[in-house]
Formats: sequence, C-alpha cells, structure tokens
Amino acid sequence: MISLIIAAFAATAVPMTVSGPRGSLSGTLVDAGKAAPVVLIIPGSGPTDRDGNNPMGVTAAPYRLLAEALATKGVSTLRADKRGMFGSKAAIADPDAVTLADYATDAHTWADAFRKRTGTRCVWFLGHSEGALIALAAAQHPQAICGLILVAAPGRKLGAVLREQLHANRANAPLLPQALAAIDSLEIGRPVDVAGMPAPLLALFRPQVQPFLIDLLKQDPQALVALTTVPVLIVQGGKDLQVSAADADALHAARPDSQLLVVPKMNHVLKDVEGDDRASNLAAYADPNLPVDPILVDEIARFVRP
Repeated sequence: MISLIIAAFAATAVPMTVSGPRGSLSGTLVDAGKAAPVVLIIPGSGPTDRDGNNPMGVTAAPYRLLAEALATKGVSTLRADKRGMFGSKAAIADPDAVTLADYATDAHTWADAFRKRTGTRCVWFLGHSEGALIALAAAQHPQAICGLILVAAPGRKLGAVLREQLHANRANAPLLPQALAAIDSLEIGRPVDVAGMPAPLLALFRPQVQPFLIDLLKQDPQALVALTTVPVLIVQGGKDLQVSAADADALHAARPDSQLLVVPKMNHVLKDVEGDDRASNLAAYADPNLPVDPILVDEIARFVRP
C-alpha cells in the first residue's frame, strides 16, 4: 500500500509555467485529483525557492515536504520560484527590482492559470513568513481566492519584528546600534549608506534590496488582514525563533473571526523540535529528512476541504 501511494504521488507532480513580466514563471503542481482543493504556497523572504530552500542555510525543503504530505490528504498544491530567481530567472532582469504588489500579482497569475486549466472556482493562498504579507496583499483583491492560510506570519510591522529578532540573538549585540539605525532610516523611506557596514548586516541591508525593504516596512499586517473578506487560518509554531505568538495574536485580534492554530513543537521551517535549545532548533533548518509537523498538515487539510 505504501509503495502504491508513493508511485501515485510521483506520477502527479508536474512542472507548470505561467507568463511573467519578461519571461516565464516556473513552478510545480502536485495534483491530488480532480475534485481536490488547491493550495498556492507563497515562499518567505529572500532567495527562497519553491521547495522552501535558501542558499543562506535553509535546506530543509519544508514546502516540498508540505506539498507531498498534503497530497496524501487529498489536497493539491502549487509552489513556484519567485520572479527573477531559480526557474523563474527569465521573468525579470533584476530579482531585486520588485515590490510586494508585484509578488501579489504573480500569485493571482498562478491562481488564474490553475483555474483556467482545471475549471476550479478558486485557489487557497498559503503564505509562509514574508509570503503571508504577499498573500494578504493579494487578498485585497479577493477574486479567485478561496481563503488564506497565514503560517509564521508577521502580525506587526516588519520593523518591530526585525528589531525583536536582532535582540533575541545575543551574538548580534555588537551589530545592534548599526542595524537598528538602518531599520529606523528605511522605515522613513531613507536609503542606508552601507560603507563600512559589517558583512552580516550587508546581507540584510545591501543597496540593491533597500527599495524592496522600504516597501515592505510600510506594510501593516493588521490593517491588511482586517480588510480581508475570505476565510483566514493563522498558524503559529510554538518553537518559532523568528516570528512570535504576539504576531499571531495581533493578526487574530484584527480579524476576530479567523481561526488561530498554535502548533506547540513547530519551528519556523515547519519542523518539530524538542526543548528550547537554539542550536537544535536551527539544525532543523538544514534537515530535509525531518518531516513537516503532522498537526499542520491535518489542520490545513481540514480547513480547505469542503
């Protein structure tokens, strides 16, 4: 029985492309069957690919594993590379020349393409981390969206979340004055001079990405979710080192009819971890053999299935 399930899954994971601004956007469709609901997985920050991996140290493949697990529950998924990156490299010349609205447009493009392909009425948008902001931006135009699944989502303005992340790691102490000053500047729309900036901060504040950061820092997740009209599921991991329960609570307070799910052992990359050791938690970011949290899979399937 197990081998038959694996064979069926392998046969239904297929590449899919849609038109981007200058070239194609590329993704993967995992088709769980004709009547299955479909979830568009919108990736988190930086150069995160369709599987959820990132060259800055994330190799846990959380989106691929989530898609595979949801398929066993009768849920189809679409997951895609961002415009200008990986398989979507041809879509734009400069992957840094983007806005949140651009990514929201791409999400709608994927949903519309799937609807035309299958005749389904709508697609569920699952945004992970920064991807949740994209899902919220897209949902300001809710046509073709069944509902939102906001996983590890910032519920406060990104400046507050970044400051909290920086303070949480004691190793950042020598970098804090310069980092906090940079956030302050970008929040008011003023670019930051990176001359002499230490390498760890350059990765976050490099000049090419500053226009996108300025756009991102303006976004108010609570205001965005309050304006949504589709069903919303908010998911927070109890072991998340990057986004806190305060964010999930803020989103839920802004949209009181949303569903709030706290998954006790789940970390930011959707894996279960034991205890509160930071090193063990971060080790899961590089472990593709560790499955995604089963509670997350079950609750997403319950939320999207009729």
